[in-house]
Amino acid sequence: MYILFTLLASVAILPLLLCSFCPCFVPDVLYIVKCIGRGIRIRSYAKKKPFYSTLEKFLEAVQKQPDKPFIVFENKTYSYLDADKQSNKVASALQKHAGLKEGDTVAMFLGNEPDFIWIWLALAKLGCAAALLNYNIRSKSLLHCFSCCGAQALIAAPELKGAVEDVLASLQEQNVSVFILSEESTTPGIESLNDKIHQASDKPLPQSLRSNVTIKSTAVYIYTSGTTGLPKAAVITQERLWAGASFLRINAVLSQDVVYINLPLYHSAGFMIGLMGSIDMGITVVLRRKFSASQFWDDCRKHNVTVIQYIGEVLRYLCNVPKQDSDRDHKVRIAIGNGVRVEVWKEFLNRFGDIQVCEFYAATEGNIGFLNYVGKIGAVGRANYFHKKLFPYALIQYDTEREEPVRDSRGLCVPAPKGETGLLVTKITKVAPFIGYAGNPQQTDKKKLRDVFEKGDLYFNSGDLLKIDHDNFVYFQDRIGDTFRWKGENVATTEVADILTMIDCIEEANVYGVTVPDHEGRIGMAAVKLVEAKQLECDQIYNHAASYLPSYARPRFLRIQNSLEITGTFKQMKVKLAEEGFDPAVVQDPLYFLDENEKTYVPMTQEMYNVIISKHVKL
Repeated sequence: MYILFTLLASVAILPLLLCSFCPCFVPDVLYIVKCIGRGIRIRSYAKKKPFYSTLEKFLEAVQKQPDKPFIVFENKTYSYLDADKQSNKVASALQKHAGLKEGDTVAMFLGNEPDFIWIWLALAKLGCAAALLNYNIRSKSLLHCFSCCGAQALIAAPELKGAVEDVLASLQEQNVSVFILSEESTTPGIESLNDKIHQASDKPLPQSLRSNVTIKSTAVYIYTSGTTGLPKAAVITQERLWAGASFLRINAVLSQDVVYINLPLYHSAGFMIGLMGSIDMGITVVLRRKFSASQFWDDCRKHNVTVIQYIGEVLRYLCNVPKQDSDRDHKVRIAIGNGVRVEVWKEFLNRFGDIQVCEFYAATEGNIGFLNYVGKIGAVGRANYFHKKLFPYALIQYDTEREEPVRDSRGLCVPAPKGETGLLVTKITKVAPFIGYAGNPQQTDKKKLRDVFEKGDLYFNSGDLLKIDHDNFVYFQDRIGDTFRWKGENVATTEVADILTMIDCIEEANVYGVTVPDHEGRIGMAAVKLVEAKQLECDQIYNHAASYLPSYARPRFLRIQNSLEITGTFKQMKVKLAEEGFDPAVVQDPLYFLDENEKTYVPMTQEMYNVIISKHVKL
């Protein structure tokens, strides 16, 4: 009896001891239980015949709550039943006029609006994959993004008709069906779609149209700049789509919550976490075309929003709005996102109240994610023992000058000591696969790192530098290679440099990101070498950049050099240039600034530098 009592007492005391020595033990265990539960749930969906996709979850919600508001957009409310019927009409129209069938791919080139959702649902009902094009891309990038996913059709918003016409000849060569969401079209080769949708039936489509869809089938293509080159189409399978959709559930979002989506639906955050997560939970979505700091809280109050999404800039923009007495007059309880700085995080909570900020780390094409489930300000997650067993990862030493991992005498990578910054790599396994990029085996292979800890092993190279402190909290530090992030968008420096060197006066270009005080991410800057005997053509460079690059990717600063420094392995040196920045007092080379008002590049002076640093110029 005494032994039994002792055992029971030990069992009772053990959790208290664990919590004393490891305060995050319980949250760690609860988080991994949720992760395992998510995995079991997705596995059970895979075994169902037919496969239980996010579309089937939506159709189930239509049956259970047909009249519940699904999408609220610009003073209009669409119920789950409304969305079902409208997507049936779109699917019928596309089946008839585009000849779509199971296994086809359709590129969607439009912004945040209900039509985006109806079209995706329609394509899913037909068993088709959707390529979610960034509506900012143009010309070469647009054609590349369309072509790499092998799409049979393109559906575009009417305001993007000009961008489509620019590449129409190439699309016609590929026998692509091109549709514009309008009642009529006067451009040969472009068909109107709205008139056809209006005439179509809203009756349900048979499940047999998608009977061969499995958990491994491609659901969507989401584009990422990645680390090099033109945007790449990350392959999002049905399994990965479910993983993203489960993210709201893991963050304790409930079916009665109202989610506010103002992030682009072509991004994984807006589409997979926001929209798909809302479908998973049967939630009401308040959809906005674009983020507006001045209207943000008014929207939240008007529609009783309880869950918001953000990128780092969003919270900073909200904090920059003049303070009002109504700042805490809202029902928002959860904010989900990534990229917020410590000081902004603190200010956001102090100003707008007790909101649970769920900061996370993930990559669209990556095979691991971290979640800050304990609310530690500044962290993106925790180094959970159980999590690491499921998804083996490591931080390895990285040589920023040589731009490659540090390897020992055996040719293996060297782990980064705890508390020091390292490159995040994740073992590619059945549980943590890396699918790669559509139509781009070279770039897919570049993201794979071999012989990491033993000969023959294979890891995913995240391209991100992280740090794990002595309390096992994970912190994002920076991105490496040829990518920086500005205005919430990844900018591939290789692509920008290629576009700059198309200009007659520029012989070489080295593009990189530089920090600006009180701004998130890095803004674009280019060191250029001019063609001998050529002068800098500021107007021409501006017009060229404006024609080929979205605003966030255009270099805001130019640095004119006689020669561009390279490494011993013939790679351009970026680290020193990025550290020197755009201060004329530091940089002796001629500097120029992109003046949006003058629509040209103008000489950079110390006075102008001071104006920029004091935030009197909008970047």
